[in-house]
Amino acid sequence: MSIISDWMREHRITEVECITPDFTGIARGKIIPKEKFSEEDGMRLPQVVLAQTVTGEYAENIIPNTDPDMILLPDPNSLRLVPWAKDPVAQLIHDCFHFDGSPVEIAPRYVLRRVLALYAEMGWEPIVAPEMEFYLVEVNRDPDLPLRPPVGRTGRPETGRKAYSIDAVNEYDDLFEDVYDYCDVQNLQIDTLIHEIGACQMEINFLHGEPLDLADQVFLFKRTVREAAIRRNMYATFMAKPMENEPGSAMHIHMSIKDKTTGENVFSLPDGRASEHFYHAIGGMQAYLPEVIALMAPFVNSYRRLTRYWAAPINVQWGYDNRSCGIRVPHSNPAARRIENRLPGVDSNPYLALAATLASAYLGIKNQMQPTEPLTSDAYGLPSVFPHDLDEAVSHLRACQPIREVLGEQFVDAFCAVKEAEYIEYKRVISPWERKHLLLHV
Repeated sequence: MSIISDWMREHRITEVECITPDFTGIARGKIIPKEKFSEEDGMRLPQVVLAQTVTGEYAENIIPNTDPDMILLPDPNSLRLVPWAKDPVAQLIHDCFHFDGSPVEIAPRYVLRRVLALYAEMGWEPIVAPEMEFYLVEVNRDPDLPLRPPVGRTGRPETGRKAYSIDAVNEYDDLFEDVYDYCDVQNLQIDTLIHEIGACQMEINFLHGEPLDLADQVFLFKRTVREAAIRRNMYATFMAKPMENEPGSAMHIHMSIKDKTTGENVFSLPDGRASEHFYHAIGGMQAYLPEVIALMAPFVNSYRRLTRYWAAPINVQWGYDNRSCGIRVPHSNPAARRIENRLPGVDSNPYLALAATLASAYLGIKNQMQPTEPLTSDAYGLPSVFPHDLDEAVSHLRACQPIREVLGEQFVDAFCAVKEAEYIEYKRVISPWERKHLLLHV
């Protein structure tokens, strides 16, 4: 018997949620009775399922017109219970393959694996730790109405800014007890819970670990928090900028690199000084983060977050413990020396945001790219270097040949086609602002 079969028998599993992340980070797949589940045969889905727009539409010329299937096989390391299910239900994240056994190149999980393989060739393993910001909001059934903070245990919604307030977090104790219980059942290694700057904006940090495992955890965590919030009659949103007068939400990524032979941090020398690899990784991130921003700010709403003086980066300056920079180096001992990428929004697909971060650092190390001098002043006063909207960001990504080679030509073309389709659809929508100010005034 296999590990999966033994585990399912031990937990008396009745159904299996067979899932894989699409470009948006939505769980796509099938719910299969335990008796029909086959670890060896997997399941089949159309390839185009991976490349849907966020509205469920399809871009043209991504998949052959014959609309072929792909085979999805489970990763035993991803086996977990669904903690909110009434009966014992398992969830398994699957990898995507063609019928000849080759990987489906547009699958987000494969894109991250592809980058990790480049590090493995150098005898290295990246270590990452994501930080997830999100908002709790009142149930909102009308998308034309602004979002509002939910009512807490005192019977009142949150007002004002309550950064790092313990009492403000305790307003939602019941919800967070559910979140921690659900995460414990799924072995999601969450650590610190804090209240962020915005009204009812929270942050949960993950313990550091291997990138594919952390991407899986973030993928499941977002689903978990949304489910927990709905059961407490509120919403949890991972939009980058859900409210116009509040800061946006990020997924900050801390990264270092471990030598697989010695276990030492590649970013530090034996005497404790920073290594050349450390500086080259920063140099690569400075060069390529503006080119891969579409993977870290993947929706039209994402660019509302990247605004000067709103606790989000507008450039790729770097500095020691300088949160105004896009690239921050926290204070640490040499063994824990790491780089924090503050660019990704929490709306980004974790597999793709991690792949883009690690690809940028890899190219910097490979090509020995030198960074600028660290910034000790306020980076918000300096010029913005990022594209200002999704359309421009997609053009940058499509044209960046080094990134195309690392992430895969087929993936980059497919991702860009989907985002172009989303942008075209968005541009057809007439906003309330336009009706309010232009209808009778121009």
